[in-house]
Amino acid sequence: MNFDTYMINKIFTVPYFDRIISENNALESFSKCVKRYIKIEDVTVGEAISKIYHFMDCEYRNEYFYKNTILNQLLVRKHDLYNTAALTELPVGDSKADLIMINGHGIVYEIKTDLDNLIRLQNQINDYYKVFSYVYVVVGSKQLSHVERFLEDQKVGIYELTVNGKLICRKNAFCNKENLSYQTMFQVLRKKEFESIILKHFHRLPEVNNFEYYRECLKWLERINIITLQKDVMQCLKARTLMLVENKFEERVPYELRFYAYFSKKMDSDYRGIDAFWNARMEG
Repeated sequence: MNFDTYMINKIFTVPYFDRIISENNALESFSKCVKRYIKIEDVTVGEAISKIYHFMDCEYRNEYFYKNTILNQLLVRKHDLYNTAALTELPVGDSKADLIMINGHGIVYEIKTDLDNLIRLQNQINDYYKVFSYVYVVVGSKQLSHVERFLEDQKVGIYELTVNGKLICRKNAFCNKENLSYQTMFQVLRKKEFESIILKHFHRLPEVNNFEYYRECLKWLERINIITLQKDVMQCLKARTLMLVENKFEERVPYELRFYAYFSKKMDSDYRGIDAFWNARMEG
């Protein structure tokens, strides 16, 4: 099968799955697109997606494949899915964290597929340490030796996504609290979140005009011990997604769509739409 990688990257995104699951006319265009590459007649949507996902595993491990693998093998299997929260594409400084898991502390997983270069990696790591104390780089087998040399003297950990699809920890991450930044932590918080932290510590909010309000809130946060503030920030970030995951998530959602289901705001823990979509027959 000669799959079009552009098509794969288009399909395997949260917005695209949102659209084809929720819009009545979207499945037809999806079916026509996929049938260019899958020549088997009378298949379900789930069977088609599984075949494409298998191709991704063997030939084209893109970012979605990495994220879905991390979520399945680390969040679902290794951690407590219902007490650990995950976030994706969180802006941190000048970078965006690919995947973050928060329980007692926050762990950033930065993905570098075999198609990526490492030009921005050091700047990304530096940004993440301004908010989080643990960072892992997740790489394929082709990148492993290069990344091991690059991170040899750093506290950053390494996971390898092996040829057989297993995530193996090649280097443990060590705690780093030396680079925490008040300003960067403030920037990752939403208004209600940093206000809740200020109220917790000072029992009131700054009484200044709107122009000065954000600057004054940052000044108040800077009066809190930075380690204490980091714990408060982790609690705020954890609360964003933890409440959205329904019991028996891993039983109700197909393996290939778990990253989508976890981060889709349209699903909102109602996975009946996914089930109906997965079992629908491909349209002509």
